[in-house]
Amino acid sequence: EVQLQACGGGSVQPGGSLRLSCTASGFTFDDYTIGWFRQVPGKRREGISCISSNTKSKYYADSLKGRFTISRDNAKNTAYLDLKSLTPEDTAVYYCAAGISYARCLWGLDIRSWGQGTQVTVSS
Repeated sequence: EVQLQACGGGSVQPGGSLRLSCTASGFTFDDYTIGWFRQVPGKRREGISCISSNTKSKYYADSLKGRFTISRDNAKNTAYLDLKSLTPEDTAVYYCAAGISYARCLWGLDIRSWGQGTQVTVSS
């Protein structure tokens, strides 16, 4: 079974940092682009960042570049999202996904598997 599992969320104060992890099983991890997304109830899903399978090329949503960093360790079948300088507006459920289109990844297109999501809450 193709599975992704996101973990590492929690509650932090404004200005804090978190590392989220996305662990894959049931497929060849390094064949796929990995993306990170987030969603707040009542709002549209927002793409954060995507990283390619081979060269580890990456790109970010313009508003988040500089605060969030994506990476992957193919030997561990794991991708990461490092969040820093967090604000209450970053509160959301964060999802990882595996896709077959690097260029379309940030918009949630050509996705083959979604993780279940992990909650990040930023408050004083």
